[in-house]
Amino acid sequence: MCVGAAFVKRKTLEIGMGVLMLAGVLFLSRQGAVLVSNMKQAQAQQKVVVIDAGHGGADPGKVGVSGTLEKDINLKIAFQLKEFLEENDIKVVMTRDSDGGLYDSSASNKKVQDMQRRCSVIDSAKPICTVSIHQNSYHEEGVHGAQAFYYSHSAEGKELAEMIQASLIGTVDPENHRVAKANDSYYLLKRTETPVVIVECGFLSNWVESAKLEDDYYQEKLAWAVHMAVMQYIAAN
Repeated sequence: MCVGAAFVKRKTLEIGMGVLMLAGVLFLSRQGAVLVSNMKQAQAQQKVVVIDAGHGGADPGKVGVSGTLEKDINLKIAFQLKEFLEENDIKVVMTRDSDGGLYDSSASNKKVQDMQRRCSVIDSAKPICTVSIHQNSYHEEGVHGAQAFYYSHSAEGKELAEMIQASLIGTVDPENHRVAKANDSYYLLKRTETPVVIVECGFLSNWVESAKLEDDYYQEKLAWAVHMAVMQYIAAN
C-alpha cells in the first residue's frame, strides 16, 4: 500500500512538472513571437533619409579659389551627416558613396541621366526627406554664407529648409543673415515625390569661407547642424 501510494505520488509530480515545462515553453514561444513582431514593427517604423552628395565623376561642381572641387567637399560632408543620422537610428540612403556620378560612360547627356537616376534613388527609398549637399560660388569674392533651398510648392520642404537654415546659423555661423529660399528651377526639388532641401554650405569663391569648407572640423560642424535640423523635422512629422 505504501509502495503504491509512493508510485502514484511520484507519477503525479512528474505529470505536474511536465505540465509546468510545457506551459513554460508555450510562454517563451509566445514571448518570442511578440518580440519578433515588435522588431518587425520597429523596422517598419524606422525613418529613412536620403543624402545626396551633389555632382561627382566628370562633373566637379564649383571649383574653389584654391582649386578645391565641390564634389569632394560634398561627399565628405554627406558621409559625416550619414554617421550622425545613423547614430540616431535613422536609415540613410546615399545617392552616391564614391567619386563617380550616376551616369553611363556612353550616355549622350551625362548630366541629365545623372539627375534622373538621383531622383529614381530618392523615389525608390520613399524617405521622410532628402538633403542634397552642395557648395556655392559667386563672381563677387565677398559674398558668403550657407543657405537652404526648397521647392516653392512644398510646405514640408519649406519647413525643413527653415529648420536647417536656423540650425546652420545657430550652430555654425551666427553672423549669417541669409534665410531659407524657395526655388522652382533646381531639378531635384521639382522632380521628386518627397520633400527635398538643397543645402549650399558656403561659397567656394570666398577665400575665408573656402578655407573653412576644406577643414574637417568645419565640415563636421556643418553636418552636425544639418543633422540636428533633420531630427527636429522628423520629431515634428
